[in-house]
Amino acid sequence: MDKLQFVQDLAAKNASSARIFKAIADPPTTSLQRLKGLTTGGLPTFIDVGNSFGAPAIVEDNLIHQLAKNGKRVVMMGDDTWMQLFPNHFEKSFPYPSFNVRDLDTVDNGCIEHLLPFLHQEDWDVLIAHFLGVDHAGHIFGVDSVQMIEKLEQYNSILQKVVEALESQSAPGGLHENTLLLVMGDHGQTINGDHGGGSAEEVETSIFALSFKNPPSPLPSEFDTSSCGLDLGRRNICFSSIQQLDFAVTVSALLGIPFPFGSIGRVNPQLYALGAGTWHFEDTAGNYQNKSKLEEWMLNYANVLCTNSWQVKRYIDIYSASSVIGFSNEDLLRIASMYAKAEEKWSHATQKLLLHKKESHNELLPALRRQIDLYSEFLASVAELARSKWTEFNLKMMGTGLGIMLISLLIHFLAIKKVKEQYGFSFTSSGDSGISFGLIFSCFMVVIRACSFLSNSFILEEGKVACFLLATTALVKMRYSIMKKKMILEAFVFLLLITICRFTIEVGLSKQAPSSEFMNAYPSWMLRIAAGFPIWNFVAEALPVVALILLAFLLREAITRSSSKGIWKYIIMGTNLSYMLIAVHWASESDRLNLAWVLKGTGRSYIPRLIYAIGFGQLLLLTFNQLFSKRKSSDHSNLLYIKTVAMFSAWSSTIIILLGKQGPWVALAFIIGGYCIMRLDNIELDVKDGGNWKRMLDPVPVTQWSLFAVCLFFCTGHWCAFDGLRYGAAFTGFEEFLLVPQAILLTMDTFGFSLILPIFGVPFLVARLGQSDKGKKFILLRLSLVYMIYGLIMATSVTATIICVTMHRRHLMVWGLFAPKFVFDVAGLILTDILVCLASHYYFSEVEDDALQDLYTKK
Repeated sequence: MDKLQFVQDLAAKNASSARIFKAIADPPTTSLQRLKGLTTGGLPTFIDVGNSFGAPAIVEDNLIHQLAKNGKRVVMMGDDTWMQLFPNHFEKSFPYPSFNVRDLDTVDNGCIEHLLPFLHQEDWDVLIAHFLGVDHAGHIFGVDSVQMIEKLEQYNSILQKVVEALESQSAPGGLHENTLLLVMGDHGQTINGDHGGGSAEEVETSIFALSFKNPPSPLPSEFDTSSCGLDLGRRNICFSSIQQLDFAVTVSALLGIPFPFGSIGRVNPQLYALGAGTWHFEDTAGNYQNKSKLEEWMLNYANVLCTNSWQVKRYIDIYSASSVIGFSNEDLLRIASMYAKAEEKWSHATQKLLLHKKESHNELLPALRRQIDLYSEFLASVAELARSKWTEFNLKMMGTGLGIMLISLLIHFLAIKKVKEQYGFSFTSSGDSGISFGLIFSCFMVVIRACSFLSNSFILEEGKVACFLLATTALVKMRYSIMKKKMILEAFVFLLLITICRFTIEVGLSKQAPSSEFMNAYPSWMLRIAAGFPIWNFVAEALPVVALILLAFLLREAITRSSSKGIWKYIIMGTNLSYMLIAVHWASESDRLNLAWVLKGTGRSYIPRLIYAIGFGQLLLLTFNQLFSKRKSSDHSNLLYIKTVAMFSAWSSTIIILLGKQGPWVALAFIIGGYCIMRLDNIELDVKDGGNWKRMLDPVPVTQWSLFAVCLFFCTGHWCAFDGLRYGAAFTGFEEFLLVPQAILLTMDTFGFSLILPIFGVPFLVARLGQSDKGKKFILLRLSLVYMIYGLIMATSVTATIICVTMHRRHLMVWGLFAPKFVFDVAGLILTDILVCLASHYYFSEVEDDALQDLYTKK
């Protein structure tokens, strides 16, 4: 974005002492794993993602531990994650809470407060200032936002003050004569400001290094892999490249402390030379003094690489000896051979240097270059091998887990078959036990989606795949409705809704953060059109409120038409109150209405918390009604319908405020989609006159319901990656980080419209089926079978994911794509099981038929 101009100026004017590096991280790129990788020099462990919100202390040997162990005084300020990872390592520390991604300034202001004064003090050797504003601004507002630009400009000003303070004390004998300044990021960001995966935008960041020494000469050209080019000001700037894996050992070498035991990185020659003050040796000058300095530098670097290689070889040997799997014998032999060759060459070269100190430099320098190349090849081979085979995959345990999933699918299928046969249900309209087109078609849709997980490209486009399959089922239903001349409008509306969902996923309408500008998600051509119509900005603010009003009206009508007695009216009153509070909350956050003065400071948190309390109270009221209500209803269909609407009302307000201004639209889409699926399922029933229609169960609507839930997951701006988690939503109503509330809110935001509401809304598919006396007693049995089919579809998808992850465990995208997909799907399956159990207790509590009660007990 060209906003850190001061860094570019330094790199252009002081090429001999300042350099910009492109730092390449290893995925996953969550902050915890990057800090761990930067300090240990090891590759990240995927399971560490689970510790991102409560990191335990690092037990592996690391850079900070070696600094403290060797008497270096380390001062830390900023992100409190450092205190969790290194609890007893700092001479002084000034931590600030880091998990409130809506807070752009607290951590940064704390760093600024302490950083500049410490630059004039002598009671430290290493100073760490971890700013967080850019990271948080990306999460909430996106990369291309005003807030991001403001943060970068602030950092540019801070860096200028830091460099001025260091330069003023960098004269010979000064406090910062030997100081090295490193300005770096631990990871990159996607265009949405997220990170966690393995895309180029996420793994590529930068390191700016500035030495305050007066370097006499440069690095040998063969070790300088930088590329130079002209910047926007037509100045020549050179950029180098470094692996973050190499950071820990390079800094350790510069500070003269032991390398971390588990590091597999290589001391980077360019950063090492910059810190040592030996840039741009002119090898061709023919000057003996320059030759001597060049020889001295190369000998020193060769010694460092010798120690570096010994440390890596020692670690690999101990790791392989103690690990259950480790590396293969072939790989170990190849590594050992490369190391032995390098050591043999080094022994010979060292002996020659000691015995023949006056030997011609023309022979010594090539020998040192070859020696450095041998060590570099060894270290590069170890890093490449570790990246490809580092993770231990216990195939027996993986096979056991996969076997359990397959057995559970078989048991699930047999249970459905037994219940269907025992109570006379059929998948065909004729009532026989044959295989219907609907059953074959549903199985085909599920299998196609499962097979799509075999491809990383299809996983990336999972939302579009689900929309395509859902549209296919809708076309089949439309064809049937046209043939029967029934419900053509519902079929058309459903297809239109799917088209809108597809467009939403494509354009990214709902992938913005809740507090972002509504127009930010639109393509540039739409922005230009909107710029000519300022009234559109006010329309964009008003439309979500209109959607809330329409949603409240629909819920009120749904309840009052079915029942105006009991607790149901209080549930709707609570929901209407919550919707009004949501509108007030949005108005107070609007820049155009200028109502921020209404709720100042912590007052902004009161409305969301009140909404959460109302929603929790509604759920408690429904629970007490289930436990203590003895009223029996003769119309199970109507009662089931009312209970479903009440449950939707209780959950909706919390989920909507978490999703932001897209929430009401997604809720309306959910209601309209569910209504269309239910009505299109009735085509077969409406054309039947008596017969066995009440015993027919079509699996297509259940498949549609499942696919529709997947579409809503992606329509709400989520995707199966850790950078798809909208952490800002978890702080709606909270200024500080509290693990349990934030975890619950983040779960509701992520799975609200894809699991919670769809599972509690499954009765929509059967609630209006029993319109005659003959069909009443089959409503709950049909619902039970629908839940079992829905669970089978979910379990089949997760099993397919497990199979695909097992097959692709060595894939290039395993940590960036397949593993996050696996984690999301398994978490979704566990949540599905929990929600189905809760829904069963809620909907099946008033079953009077003995057979149905027996069925519920067996389940």
